[in-house]
Amino acid sequence: MRRLRDALLEGEAVHATGLVLQELLQGWSGPRDGERIVDRYADISLALPTPDDHIDAARIRNKCRRRGIQVGTIDALLAQICIRHDLVMLTCDQDFSYIARHTSLRVWSNR
Repeated sequence: MRRLRDALLEGEAVHATGLVLQELLQGWSGPRDGERIVDRYADISLALPTPDDHIDAARIRNKCRRRGIQVGTIDALLAQICIRHDLVMLTCDQDFSYIARHTSLRVWSNR
C-alpha cells in the first residue's frame, strides 16, 4: 500500500490495532517475515478498543445487517475504533466502504 508507506515516510500519524498486527502475522509463513512485521509495527501507535467500542461495534454490525450488509465482528470493531478516534480507515477491503455508507466511518480512497 503506497499510501501507508508515504504516510510513514512523511511522518503522518498512523494508528493501528493489535487485531491488525495479528492478522498480518497470520498471513505470513516465515519467521523472518513475522519478525520484520513486528519490528516495523513498533513505530505505529496502537488504538485500543474500550468496552464501549465493543458495544458500539455490535450496534454497527446490527445496523448493517438490518440493511442487508454482512459485517464481520472484527471489521465492525475496527470501524468503531476509527470512528471513535476520528481516523480515516486505510484498507483494500471493500466491506469497509459498505460500512461507511451507514455510519460515520471515513474510508481513504485512491479514486
